[in-house]
Amino acid sequence: MIRWILFILFVVLIEVYAFQSVRTVTKLKWAQYGYLALSAIILLYIIYSFTQFDRSVGQTKQTLFTMGLLLITYLPKILLTVVLLGEDIVRVICGGIRAFMGDSQQPFLPDRRRFVSLTAMGIAAIPFLSLLYGMTKGKYNFRVIKQTLFFPDLPENFDGVTITQISDVHSGSFDNKEKIEYAVDLVNQQESDIILFTGDIVNTHAEELHPWIDTFRRIETPALGKYSVLGNHDYGEYVTWRSEKEKQDNFDAIKDLHRQIGFKLMLNEHIKLKRGTDEIALVGVENWGKGFKQAGDLKKASEGLGEKDFKILMSHDPSHWEYEVKNNNNNYHLTLSGHTHGLQFGIEIPGVIKWSPVQYVYKQWAGLYENLGRYLYVNRGFGFHAYPGRVGIWPEITVLTLKKGEKVS
Repeated sequence: MIRWILFILFVVLIEVYAFQSVRTVTKLKWAQYGYLALSAIILLYIIYSFTQFDRSVGQTKQTLFTMGLLLITYLPKILLTVVLLGEDIVRVICGGIRAFMGDSQQPFLPDRRRFVSLTAMGIAAIPFLSLLYGMTKGKYNFRVIKQTLFFPDLPENFDGVTITQISDVHSGSFDNKEKIEYAVDLVNQQESDIILFTGDIVNTHAEELHPWIDTFRRIETPALGKYSVLGNHDYGEYVTWRSEKEKQDNFDAIKDLHRQIGFKLMLNEHIKLKRGTDEIALVGVENWGKGFKQAGDLKKASEGLGEKDFKILMSHDPSHWEYEVKNNNNNYHLTLSGHTHGLQFGIEIPGVIKWSPVQYVYKQWAGLYENLGRYLYVNRGFGFHAYPGRVGIWPEITVLTLKKGEKVS
């Protein structure tokens, strides 16, 4: 009950300050009343949508839209509130000084300045426009990111081998077939030697991929094949099921989706990839995440492999690398993960800045990481979840080239 009271007070505070900025900027009553009416309609819709959330269904197009509407409405208003609250602190201090000095000619609180309100609106427009772009364009702004990695012990015949990685498809969120077909074409255009998919094929239910099976089946099978692992969303643990059998049937159907789109799903196992007389091991584990499902069994998946075997590990959650892989005596040369999506929000300018709020939760959250010659690559994700957009952290298709030798500085 206390949490609800605090939440209501927080919303009231934000709405009061947001209206103050509108009232300071314009004296037109119809504009002020129109703003109040629109704000009330949006707030009531958001409340209604959240009350209609069905735990047995999980995320839907409506919940995606509602989350986007919530962010695009209240994040700008929160910034407005911060600026105007700062102005109020200054107003109170100035009023206190005048009162202390005995100045009774002016009111205790100076009038709110129009310039400050306009500045606050300008600041609030940045997240508003960014989130709007993210929902309309950014979520399908696919980028191909290429990286070359050097390994002194890479077998000779694998020198120059290329890997295309995709991750976090979240097919239940898609709403534009043309854009997804374009992304699949991008995957095929890379003409890599192997394609690896590191989990989260759906949000929850197997049927989410059904409209997209033919599209993803178009991903061409390269010389070394197509392989995949499961992600945390593939276990159906974020909804309420009527029975354990229903949950298990859905899980079995999700696993079969990989077969239907031509991927070999790896469940705590490994295979040997061969080129000429050389071979490397591809290891695939089920999801293992700090604070998430830990079905991954690295020991089982690596049975029969030794320290000197060159190994590529597919593990959905990058926290697995941090806690179990990077210092493992079995020497996993390259780990491929996803999961974080880069929070679908951040700022990335190569060589200048790389920031997202998710970095305060995950040490490794996007791109390439290295520890004692062992590498982790975290894909930023193919799809989107919860927030129906992307801002600054764009959907990614990764292309890795493996080279034999030492990296030249």
